[in-house]
Amino acid sequence: MTFDQMLERVRYEGAYPTRERAAEAVHHVLAALGRQLTGDERVDLAQCLPVEAAVTLTAQIPDTEHLTGWGFVKDLAARTGATPATVRWDTGAVLAVVTHLAGPDLLARILRQLPGGYALLFGQAELLRPHPTAA
Repeated sequence: MTFDQMLERVRYEGAYPTRERAAEAVHHVLAALGRQLTGDERVDLAQCLPVEAAVTLTAQIPDTEHLTGWGFVKDLAARTGATPATVRWDTGAVLAVVTHLAGPDLLARILRQLPGGYALLFGQAELLRPHPTAA
């Protein structure tokens, strides 16, 4: 997929009025994801993305603080000045396309690396692990 094709898919997913608005969403969301993702998953995801998108993802230095899915949305809203609802919408539109590009195996690895709450951002069901009960 080319970057132009990615922008058109994101534009469709997010029902954005312009290609520029879709590009803004792509750059904001991938930069934020680049601050959370590390290791082989980061490298493998970058290889699945068009070059322009991969550069946005990998240009970020990963944060030492790992945010939950909701923390990711709140942090991105604070950085961009957008509302959490708008950021959640943008994240869903961009990550729907990223999910398609990554494929199920890489997506599963990415979700195992990230804290809770990211599966929903990627449009996936979030299965919670039961907590052991004290005997």
